[in-house]
Amino acid sequence: MQYTIWNKKIELTVDTHGAEAVSLKKDGKEYIWNGNPEFWNRHAPVLFPFVGKPKDKKYRYEGKEYPMGQHGFARDMEFTLTKQEPDKLQFTLIDDDKTREVYPFHFMLQVEYKLTGSSVKLKWKVLNSDIKKLWFSIGGHPAFLCPPDGGQGTWDDYRIYFSKNGCPVDMLKIKALTPDGLVSHKKTYKLFTYNGFVTPTKALFDDDALIIEDRQADRVSLTDSVGLEYLRVDFDTPLFGVWSPAGKDAPFICIEPWYGRADSEDFNGDISLRRYEMDLDPGEKFKGGFRITVK
Repeated sequence: MQYTIWNKKIELTVDTHGAEAVSLKKDGKEYIWNGNPEFWNRHAPVLFPFVGKPKDKKYRYEGKEYPMGQHGFARDMEFTLTKQEPDKLQFTLIDDDKTREVYPFHFMLQVEYKLTGSSVKLKWKVLNSDIKKLWFSIGGHPAFLCPPDGGQGTWDDYRIYFSKNGCPVDMLKIKALTPDGLVSHKKTYKLFTYNGFVTPTKALFDDDALIIEDRQADRVSLTDSVGLEYLRVDFDTPLFGVWSPAGKDAPFICIEPWYGRADSEDFNGDISLRRYEMDLDPGEKFKGGFRITVK
């Protein structure tokens, strides 16, 4: 089921399946990818309890192996609408017998969307309702139309702008992915910008997503060819990704704030040893999120 909220500036629609935003409009112009499976059949999934791919599609916890697909299971589950206000939607997922078969923890995940002017603030809350420590990753994966509203144009007409503390980022250190979708422990490279701007090309995503660690930026914007911003994502996460399907000329770019990432190709340890893995003691809560602003 889908729910829509709006204010004088923007309109947002969210589906209870995955608590996924499926539409964001301003003045009738659409900014979120429509989910056409020719390119990618999703819009803006919530990634939980894993971000990225576990090695060999499984992970270890207290000596036992559990199966787990890329980006976890929350994006494919039905959430319950637990709060609806004129400018706010809140969705909740609680563990059940099915989740505990692959993820042996009791938890509550809440995803909240709140409108403020031309911005959407997305908030995550994770509660450890277990009697043991909870291990998890969480992240966003919103896909934004490029150009907006599916209009005419190519990527050459647009730019990605990276900034931190209001200043352009001149260079980004990128973690490369292997063909299996794991983080390479050998290959990294530098992406140089022009005063913070990068022109997207098909080659930019030849090695899959750009994984940018260590808080190298706190804002990523999409702009036109002269640098006029039409959308931005603000975040305070340890790392983030930028992605579009390799070699497909897909008319969207994903900007993905993350608390967690895929396993390294040489990783074989317990879930507690995964890079960037989050943990909560019994009864403890985690809060995080990011903000999308359209122009």
